[in-house]
Amino acid sequence: MTFKKITEQDSRYNDLEKMTSKELLENINKEDQTVAVAVEKVLPAIEQLVTVIVDKMKSGGRLFYIGAGTSGRLGILDASECPPTFGVSDDKIIGIIAGGDIAIRKAVENAEDDANQAFKDLKKHQITSKDVVIGIAASGTTPYVIGGLKTCNDNGIATGCITCNPESQLDIVAAYPVAVVVGPEFVTGSSRMKAGTAQKMILNMISTSVMIQLGHVKDNKMVDMQLSNDKLVDRGTRMIMEATGTDYEIAKRLLMDHGSVRNAILNYGIC
Repeated sequence: MTFKKITEQDSRYNDLEKMTSKELLENINKEDQTVAVAVEKVLPAIEQLVTVIVDKMKSGGRLFYIGAGTSGRLGILDASECPPTFGVSDDKIIGIIAGGDIAIRKAVENAEDDANQAFKDLKKHQITSKDVVIGIAASGTTPYVIGGLKTCNDNGIATGCITCNPESQLDIVAAYPVAVVVGPEFVTGSSRMKAGTAQKMILNMISTSVMIQLGHVKDNKMVDMQLSNDKLVDRGTRMIMEATGTDYEIAKRLLMDHGSVRNAILNYGIC
């Protein structure tokens, strides 16, 4: 297959500046509806990657995301949401962006062009062969991400990727690639749109599936979630009520005494 940079192909729509707000919104929505269908086509590849991650993390490994720009920010977003949602420590899933933390908010010029920097960033976290690194790049051509995965491969570290260009360098270098084809963007080349949506969906699927298989969900409940605000305390209290049949005040006291829904339910009737 000849490599075609699908994410850079011309939009299917012309004269965007002449469209009404209604037309813009309807057409963007029409394009967005194709993303879930595209993701469905790569479920087998996502499954292979999830299986590797679960095996590694069960043996004490960690999951790293590396990326630049939008892709890097999406990785950091997914990683940052896992501790409050699943109660894991913040060093189990780690997002790294080219250019460092400042690049989360502002673009850092040429940060993504250094093919050696990603592994240097990973080494700050004492990365080992127990870990898994997923490179995220819609284009599949970002040197920071490709170089990072190549060096990981050389060091016996499992690698995966999420890209929107099959047969790109990133797709080829990753041991467990996920290449989802979402087609041209509504605004030509603006991969923060459909490509970004597809990447977010896949990251959600990966981290959620992994956390469930590692035991951080019971039935369909986030029994290990952090109690970081009143809304989550209320949610946890009601989960305990449902599981134990006790009233709200007792359930809330159990939750606050034991620190998590899981521990509160386990200790119900003991204390």
